Amino acid sequence: QVQLVESGGGLVQPGGSLRLSCAASRSIFSLYALAWYRQAPGNQREFVARVGVGGITNIADSVKGRFTISRDNAKNTVYLQMNKLKSEDTAVYYCNAEKYWGQGTQVTVSS
Repeated sequence: QVQLVESGGGLVQPGGSLRLSCAASRSIFSLYALAWYRQAPGNQREFVARVGVGGITNIADSVKGRFTISRDNAKNTVYLQMNKLKSEDTAVYYCNAEKYWGQGTQVTVSS
């Protein structure tokens, strides 16, 4: 069964950090690059970061220097480490692999 399950969202103050996790089924994890997208209210879903099967990463300019993406092959899990969070990072964050999407996890940055 194909699954992507996100966790780790929540409420954090500006300047704070969060780490999102996405647990993937083995069939997805071993074959596909994994990515994070986000969608704020009233906005289109936008690309945040991507990590290939070989570990090569791509980070959106809007979060470069603050967010990092990594994958743990032993746990079939991809992480998004978010530092120096800003109010404009508030969104639902989605894990993606090809045509598959997770259910999303809410990140709210507010004082």
